[in-house]
This record gives sequence, C-alpha cells and structure tokens, in this order.
Amino acid sequence: MPPAAPDSLYLCLDQGGHASRALVFDANGRVVARSVRDVHTQHPHAGWVEHDPEELVESIQAAAADAVHQLGAAAERLHRAGLATQRSSIVCWDKHTGAALSPVLSWQDRRAHAWLERFAGEADNIRRLTGLRLSPHYGASKLRWCLEHLPEVAAAQQTHRLAFGPLASFLIFRLVEERTFAVDSSNAARTMLLNLAHLDWDPTLLSLFDIPPSALPRCVPTCHAYGTLALKGARVPLAVATGDQSAALFAYGEPLPGNAYINVGTGAFVQRLVPEARTVDSLLTGVVAQCGDRVDYVLEGTINGAGAAIEWAMHELKLDKGPRELGAWLMRDADVPLFLNGIGGLGAPYWIGDFPSRFVGEGESWQQLIAVIESIVFLIQRNIELMRSEAVLEKVFVSGGLAAYDGLCQRVADLSGLGVVRPGEGEATARGTAFLLAQRPVLWPTPAGERVFAPRVNAPLRRRYQAWWRAMDAAISSIPMARS
Repeated sequence: MPPAAPDSLYLCLDQGGHASRALVFDANGRVVARSVRDVHTQHPHAGWVEHDPEELVESIQAAAADAVHQLGAAAERLHRAGLATQRSSIVCWDKHTGAALSPVLSWQDRRAHAWLERFAGEADNIRRLTGLRLSPHYGASKLRWCLEHLPEVAAAQQTHRLAFGPLASFLIFRLVEERTFAVDSSNAARTMLLNLAHLDWDPTLLSLFDIPPSALPRCVPTCHAYGTLALKGARVPLAVATGDQSAALFAYGEPLPGNAYINVGTGAFVQRLVPEARTVDSLLTGVVAQCGDRVDYVLEGTINGAGAAIEWAMHELKLDKGPRELGAWLMRDADVPLFLNGIGGLGAPYWIGDFPSRFVGEGESWQQLIAVIESIVFLIQRNIELMRSEAVLEKVFVSGGLAAYDGLCQRVADLSGLGVVRPGEGEATARGTAFLLAQRPVLWPTPAGERVFAPRVNAPLRRRYQAWWRAMDAAISSIPMARS
C-alpha cells in the first residue's frame, strides 16, 4: 500500500450481527465520523440463524454514505477503506449478476450439526490442517447444506454461475466497482477448508466435504488491493478485509503475547498471540492478519453464548428492563444461582454442539440474569486458564458491547487475578481495522477514558465458579451427546 499523508483518514466498515457500522478514523486513531444501521436476524427454525444479504449490503452502503457526508470537504482526505465481517457466516450468489442465491447463514447457525457428525473420524486431521474443531459453526457444512437444499444454488453450480464463501467475499464482490472475487485469510480460515500452513484452500478438505473449488473465492492477504468503493462523495480504495474478532485484536496497537484480548459481543472471544500456528488442546488456532510476508497467529477460545445468551434469558425470563437495570444488578452483593450456558452450542473448552442450557439453583429473575452473565465470565476464565498453561499472562484487555458493564469486567479481574484494561474507545473492530489501514504505526495513541479493574479477593464468586465447574462436568458426563 502507498504511504499515507499525516492528515489521512480511514473509512472502516464493520458488519456485525446486529448492525452495520461505518467509522472514520484519523491517523491518531480518533473517530471523526460515525454512522450505524441496524440489521435484522431471522430464526426460521431451531438452530437456524439467518440475515438478508441484500439488507446487509444496503445497510453498509447507507452507513458509509452517511459517514462520508458527515466529513464534508474532509472526505477528500479519505485514503483507504477496510471491511471487517462476521467470520464464519456464509452466503451464495450468482457470480455473473451478483444476486444472492441464499440467505446469509450466520456464524451462529447450526443447522448442519447432524450431517457433520459423519466426519467425526476425520476430526483430528481437520484440526491439524485448519486449527479448528469439527463444528457446524464454521462454513464447510453450511456451504454443503446450501448445495443440497437450495435449488437456486444447485442450478447455479450446474451452469457454472455459482459463487459462495464467507460473508466477506460476497460483500467485497458487491461493494467494489471491480466485482473482485476474493477473500482474506482470516475469514477463509473460518470455513474449515483453509490449510493454515499454506493459507489456501486445502484439496483434501474440499474433496472430503464435496465443495466445488471453482465456486470459492481466491484466497488473498488481509492487506490487499480489493478494488474501489464508490460512495456518494468519495471513491476509496478497499485495502483491508478481515474478520471482526481478528480486527479487534489490533484496536489498541500491536498485540503483545503476554496479554489476553477478550471481545464480548453476541459471542465472546478470548485471544492471545502466538509465534506460529500450533495445536493446543481445547483451543483453536487461527490467523488474524497477513500483510506482506508477516502472518500473525493466535490461540482462541470461543464462547457462543454471550450477548446471545442474554437475549435468550431476557425472553425466557420475561424481563423487559434488563439492559437498563443490569449494571446496577451486577453491583449487588447477592448470591445467585448457576447457569450452564450452551446457548448457540457450547464452545471452548468443551466443544459440544448441542448442549441443553439450564439453571442450577433458585433465584428471582434478576438473579437468574446475573447467573447468565457469570456463566460468560466463568467460560472466559476457563479459557484464560488454558492460555496461561502455555505461557504467563500479564494482563487482560476487554472490549465489545458487554464490556461496558463494570460488574462483568470486575468479575473477570477477580477470577483471573489479572488487571483488566477497558480502553476508552469501545469500537474495537473498527479501530483495529483502522490500525491495519494505517500500516500498523509504531505510535497508536491509547484512546481517552481507559479504566483498569484491579483484581480483588472475591470468595463468593470463586465458590460459585468452582460449583459451576463441577456442575458442568457432571452435566457433560451424564448426558450422551456428540462433541462438535
């Protein structure tokens, strides 16, 4: 990428499960324009989670146009744009017209869970090649499901018009003038089809899942000339594409291997940098950035039920004011029940695709909601413990919508015994994208408003954590279920 002028601006597009965001950052990582468009999520059947692909395209275009409009004359200083998306979501489309042929199957979608069980004997080899567990959350089983169940997709494959792949590849194709058919390595890695050593589609896995390689986008680096975004008032080169959690790792500058980075939104994702791709029991290995000859790898623990679990609990408990009161409830010194959290499938370190969630113990509705929050904290702690077994951890950085709750951050600090840093700018995905667009500057100022949560002695919380751990182990050992 050509060098940027000191007054350059960076347009960062963040397509998430609840909204599409467009933020413009200056060279010091400050937000100078921001626009958000909500998007809808459909649940046609149990375990199915979908979005309308046209709505996602339109929401990004609208948010981007609004952000550019806010800049006024300063829009001339837009130097580059970047796109971050939900990593394991997929979509099918017509490579001639660009028309979507399927819904967006969300990363949360588990419709192909039963079909995927036939490959259990290949799980170790899949993990060795991809760094992933055999799971319906990833793209391979979703792509296969579309080929087998959507006539429009099968017909497009017969006539050589089919394109499919990660959501990022569809959005790139639709947003840039050149109709580029490509996908970055961090999004491709979440298909369960990418060879992590070669950073390209793996022929063995394509054959195993019967995925036609001609329909898949070309694998390219994170930092790449993807094409030109044509927006009202500006034409901007799209120079970075990445996954949402991958981008969040870079929000506050170069990540350090001694830190754990937690982004808590619809799901919660715990990452720590490692020097090379390697297999660690119960954790994932992933690529988060590929720029030039440099490739950054992480260990990752995924928790599927974070914000999604709170939404579930709000509905089940018939709480209409939970989000408004949750902060105060979290600060109460009260005993609460336990929650065994399998919302969206139980992720790291258990990896059980269909785990029945339940409360253990009694409590009022607000106490049960706190139990759901604590289940997220407990799962985060389990993953921190696994990462600590690899090397010493010094501190934790936390971001995402749920990180706004002091009570959640303090519980992570109390259980881990580590200082938890919550930076002032919560838009970690967009800010990390801006950092990559700025070519990873040595000086990337910390946003104002940072808060550090120092660990405290919290014996009741630790007792609940130990009780939760025992209850999880008992539930897993007593109920026959397939691991994902």
